[in-house]
Amino acid sequence: MPSKQILEVKQQAVSELAQKLKDATTGVFVDYSGITVADDTALRKKMREAGVHYSVVKNTLTRLAAKEAGIDGLDDILNGTTALALSNDHVAAAKIIGEYAEKNDNFTIKGGFMEGKVISIAEVEKLSKMPGKEQLLCMLLYALNGNISGLARALQAVVDSKNESTPA
Repeated sequence: MPSKQILEVKQQAVSELAQKLKDATTGVFVDYSGITVADDTALRKKMREAGVHYSVVKNTLTRLAAKEAGIDGLDDILNGTTALALSNDHVAAAKIIGEYAEKNDNFTIKGGFMEGKVISIAEVEKLSKMPGKEQLLCMLLYALNGNISGLARALQAVVDSKNESTPA
């Protein structure tokens, strides 16, 4: 039986992780066994730059924190070596993890969650292939700009045709 002090430390860790899970938009669970320290360091650096919180987690504590955060269905994911990437961006964590998993056979995606709902490995992989927020905004602006430019040309053609038909 663990001491009262150890239980308090674990309860604090569970409540802190539960709060992180509640605050995150997206989370991706991975099995990191077999990756080198250099690869892990590079991955962590990339995660920090993207604003993604990445850490190794204890399965039992994570299971308890997920229940406290209202995320059900992670029991199958939480076994073996587990790391968790949390992000407030819908695709940032999945994108970095997906790219890294393609390059490293020892690094596998276990699953994840988005906005409190558990998502499968296939859904995480789909997220990883989606364009990022900046790319999506650029695509939207390009589409809007194209429509506005077409409208401006059409209006100018109307003005030009009126100018040609009126005698001077």
